[in-house]
Amino acid sequence: MKTGARNNLVGKVTEIKKGDIMCQVKFDLSAESIMSSVMTVDSLEALGIKEGDSVKVIVKAVNVLLIKE
Repeated sequence: MKTGARNNLVGKVTEIKKGDIMCQVKFDLSAESIMSSVMTVDSLEALGIKEGDSVKVIVKAVNVLLIKE
């Protein structure tokens, strides 16, 4: 998947909090940092992200996007 974002990191999903519409996905980065991303529950389910998964973390402006490869 090509993106315009140049800040690509790899992280491991550690926690998922689901609401009715939105969810928060927390993940550890290899740089000994913790970040989180907020997305719709539909997006979470479409991506198939689960706790323990490895994800690519793309940071652009104020958005943190996750890609499961």
